[in-house]
Amino acid sequence: MEVQEEAQNSHLVLSHKLFLLTHPDVQDIDKVRLTDEVISAITSDYMASLYESLASKGVIKLDQSVLDSMRRNIDDELKKLDEKIADAEENLGESEVREAHLAKSLFYIRIGDKDKALEQLKVTETKTVAVGQKMDLVFYTLQIGLFDMDFDLISKSIDRAKSLFEEGGDWERKNRLKVYEGLYCMSTRDFKKAASLFLDSISTFTTYELFPYDTFIFYTVLTSIISLDRVSLKQKVVDAPEILTVIGKIPYLSEFMNSLYDCQYKSFFSAFAGLSEQIKFDRYLHRHFRYYMREVRTVVYSQFLESYKSVTIEAMAKAFGVTVEFIDLELSRFIAAGKLHCKIDKVAGVLETNRPDAKNALYQATIKQGDFLLNRIQKLSRVIDL
Repeated sequence: MEVQEEAQNSHLVLSHKLFLLTHPDVQDIDKVRLTDEVISAITSDYMASLYESLASKGVIKLDQSVLDSMRRNIDDELKKLDEKIADAEENLGESEVREAHLAKSLFYIRIGDKDKALEQLKVTETKTVAVGQKMDLVFYTLQIGLFDMDFDLISKSIDRAKSLFEEGGDWERKNRLKVYEGLYCMSTRDFKKAASLFLDSISTFTTYELFPYDTFIFYTVLTSIISLDRVSLKQKVVDAPEILTVIGKIPYLSEFMNSLYDCQYKSFFSAFAGLSEQIKFDRYLHRHFRYYMREVRTVVYSQFLESYKSVTIEAMAKAFGVTVEFIDLELSRFIAAGKLHCKIDKVAGVLETNRPDAKNALYQATIKQGDFLLNRIQKLSRVIDL
């Protein structure tokens, strides 16, 4: 665990601390500690522009002497890097020239100068021949995008990586890209695709620069629970040895997953409450907190109701360990939103399920699509006749 944390990209660690520092629910005493850690990370990497930006927003206090010192260090380092590039171009070979340009790219990444880093990475790519090395440059670009949560840059970089793989590329880098793409999908609320990509990478995970393996399992279980059917969840997640070896280290996650599959709904709700705090304070998931809460409840309510043609509201409330009023309000919202196929008989205090017939639904969809196609053909024929 310690080795994995040491290998994690320091800027992604910093970005998570910055997220917590500006989170309204983080306690003040924790924010004092986070402020010291953020300033230490910024000054050690000479991130002058980020330092100024945070100070202008009132997140940290500006110390002009610290800022001036960082700028001097940046100027000195850039001068050395430019001299190294000039020397390589005059006296050394192509590989040395590439390495010199790469060193400058990495320095711009280190100081958090996004625009110049992306520009220098493009220059480095023009000096690069090997597909694997070009892929590594794309991974650097993806890390820049993840630091700023620049989804446009991330999406374009993933597409660029896929096009490079058509020219060749090793399996290790392809597997790494799956985790990057999975993280992007999860961050943009495509949980089903994220679960698929994470599950494909579960036995070949090497992207410790993004997060530790424990965190990867956390994301894999969360996305799988709302994406997979019960049989697939059992095969790919509940019984997966890679998950079983780690899941016990993550608070509430094992109880959350197993109580859902074993239909222990009281235990599920208890674990769900504990797990919700972790989701709320996760940089990639917090935007989707309310959505994820709804989706999980839809899954668990649907699973419970699937066993019954009708059931009393009182019996369901007892199974979940909540009040009748709570479950009545919950179900009415989900039914109105079309998430649950049932109706409430308030007088009798009974829930009656009305699951749609799959064959009938397919028939209706086919008829609808056929009508749409015929209308398009008729419109086209009129244009041709003219």
